[in-house]
Amino acid sequence: MIEETRLTNNISPDNLKETIIWRLKMVIDPETGADVIRMRLIEDLHVDQQGSVYYKFRPSSPICPIAVQLAIDIKKAVAEVQGVKRQEIEVVGYMQAEQLTTLINAPEA
Repeated sequence: MIEETRLTNNISPDNLKETIIWRLKMVIDPETGADVIRMRLIEDLHVDQQGSVYYKFRPSSPICPIAVQLAIDIKKAVAEVQGVKRQEIEVVGYMQAEQLTTLINAPEA
């Protein structure tokens, strides 16, 4: 019998991923009124057994005027999910992707 890998708080990585997606559905793009999951702004979401979360954030356009605020809102939403220990975000498809990636992954962001 294969045992399912579980996080230290007894939540499987798959369940944690589902909870993160559920929480991200509450992050709304104020320009469209749609959530970031429906808009497909989150890509390649992975959760490991230690509670580390890795994903890509793709703003709706390369010059999205609210990309910084959305990135902050997304990071806060993921951090609120019980079981998330750390997160690593890669910003893609944005004019200043490298700078925003560095900013959003800074400890104080």
